[in-house]
Amino acid sequence: MKMFYGTSASGKVSDALNGVTSPKLIIMTSPADLFEDNVAELEKAFPGVPSIGCIAMGYENKVEEKGATVTVFTEGVTCAAGALENVSVTPAKCIGRLQDDLNRIKPGNGNTAIIDFCSGNDAGVMNTLSLLLNKYKLEQMGATGDAGKVSANGRIYEDGMAYAVIKNETGKVKAYKENIYTPVEGVRLLASKTDKGRYYIGELNGRSAKQVYMELTGCDEKGIENQTFVNPLGKMIGEDICIVSLKGVEGNGITCYRQVNDSDILTLLQMNDPMVIAQNTIDTIKSDFNRVSGIFSVNCVFRYLVLQERGELNNYLGKIASLGTSCGLVGYGEHYNGQFVNQTMTCVVFE
Repeated sequence: MKMFYGTSASGKVSDALNGVTSPKLIIMTSPADLFEDNVAELEKAFPGVPSIGCIAMGYENKVEEKGATVTVFTEGVTCAAGALENVSVTPAKCIGRLQDDLNRIKPGNGNTAIIDFCSGNDAGVMNTLSLLLNKYKLEQMGATGDAGKVSANGRIYEDGMAYAVIKNETGKVKAYKENIYTPVEGVRLLASKTDKGRYYIGELNGRSAKQVYMELTGCDEKGIENQTFVNPLGKMIGEDICIVSLKGVEGNGITCYRQVNDSDILTLLQMNDPMVIAQNTIDTIKSDFNRVSGIFSVNCVFRYLVLQERGELNNYLGKIASLGTSCGLVGYGEHYNGQFVNQTMTCVVFE
């Protein structure tokens, strides 16, 4: 399997495509003001080639903050791309399109991944995908794009999920999730008076969620939004922890970037050394793969801001790229094997 990364500081995807020949799949990131033009230009340059895109900042060993990028799969893969529509209301309505693509590609056990971009309702879309992930033994990762728009095969969707199915003909694939946060010992929080539609938590352990969070972290009400960079909440799912980023204050409660339900068990998280965590990720991948052909990843925008502030962003991207060709994008929500998570890095690794 081979991947090519192209970038354009001008924001024009045509420049990022210089040198691309015989693509099997193209994944594009674009600035918002050029998204429509870039989607059309990409389809014009390679008509009929599967493609997906979103509004985001792409990266290889550094982030292209204002330009356009392409990740191109060129050899050793069989690919398809498409989209689900009206995902805010009926995410399962068009799932037959994805199932048809999977039946055509014929995934083997452990050799096929889905990369997806959502314009919204990520949790609902992930629930819809879960049955197919289990049925076909698929690995999956993805992201929320900016501005409520995604693209697939030259068409833009404002209430959709764009997906790419990638079968590695030369080896296995596996998805990974990396957190740079761990639970604060002894903190266990029971959520109540939640509102799914607003991603709202009214109470923790029967008291004002806002007050409990301020007491645990020592921040004041105005500091809650920024405190999430240091101390997000964590939702316990079995032995796993999914990060819940805090958005702000609403009355006596707090709003989040992902859904929390009544009776969910939460914990308070604290930051570890990102470089140590990155090395643990590298060691895990090395133990699972004899050879890495490529990595496609998404880093949450909150992680991007934290690493940038610490002066470690390029160092972090370089460490992951030490495994092999590595590229991806900065997202506004992350997907991992049917889960919708916050403040996380997710990736899929190709042998």
